[in-house]
Amino acid sequence: MTGPLVSIDWVTRHIDHSVLRLADVRWYLGEPDRGRAAYEEAHIPGASYVDLETDLSAAEGPGRHPLPAWHVFAARMGELGIGDDNVVVAYDDRGGGVAARLWWMLRAIGHERTYVLDGGLTAWMADGHSSISEPPDHRRGELSVDEQPGLTVDRDEMRERPDSMVTLDARAGERYRGEHEPLDPAAGHIPGAVNAPYEDNLGPDMRFLPVEVLAEKYGSLGVGDGTDTVVYCGSGVTACHNLLAIAHAGIGNAMLYPGSWSDWSTSGYEVATGPT
Repeated sequence: MTGPLVSIDWVTRHIDHSVLRLADVRWYLGEPDRGRAAYEEAHIPGASYVDLETDLSAAEGPGRHPLPAWHVFAARMGELGIGDDNVVVAYDDRGGGVAARLWWMLRAIGHERTYVLDGGLTAWMADGHSSISEPPDHRRGELSVDEQPGLTVDRDEMRERPDSMVTLDARAGERYRGEHEPLDPAAGHIPGAVNAPYEDNLGPDMRFLPVEVLAEKYGSLGVGDGTDTVVYCGSGVTACHNLLAIAHAGIGNAMLYPGSWSDWSTSGYEVATGPT
């Protein structure tokens, strides 16, 4: 595997391999228990449930889903059976909109053999594959932390970022423009950011668009190998989908602003509205 995505066919061929760890990362805004309930009803055989709120977020910190301490995150992944020798494939039913957060976090601590299932559970079921309700019985894993440098920026770094840095807002257009804000205290976007909704990375089948299409899309927004790029969303979750798309397209690296709009909008810093 040379990219960050794996196919349904790849998973079906390797699903019984002892090294593989599937991670169900379904989550629904405003319904904190729905993801686990959906998992307990039906999931891909062998998958463990990874909870965005408790496993991939800290109780306190900047924004609505602050990053946990890396050693705490690694210990929790170990409890779920993920260790240094495992290949991890994350999925959800939103084309990777939440699963990409786990992918990015594992990569951030140096676990390179981490992927997202292209199409996720939606494509799995559409292709006629089976699901089960029983959780797996994985033995505890030992996951090392080798924190990778230069992957995040904080609020003040965002404020002082150079004009040459490309800033992408992964939220839906109406939230970027400030027409609708259901969650945070201010409506709009960070001045200088351009809108790149994460849903636009996907086709109607919830699979990622072809590499060349993604490369052209992000290239037109200014993303490239020689450009510094930072991505944010509402709370640092779906922004990881854009990071995944950029990695899949092979057009450079980008950083995450983990606090995202839920952090910026509480700061008193300048807010922009409108389509540009």
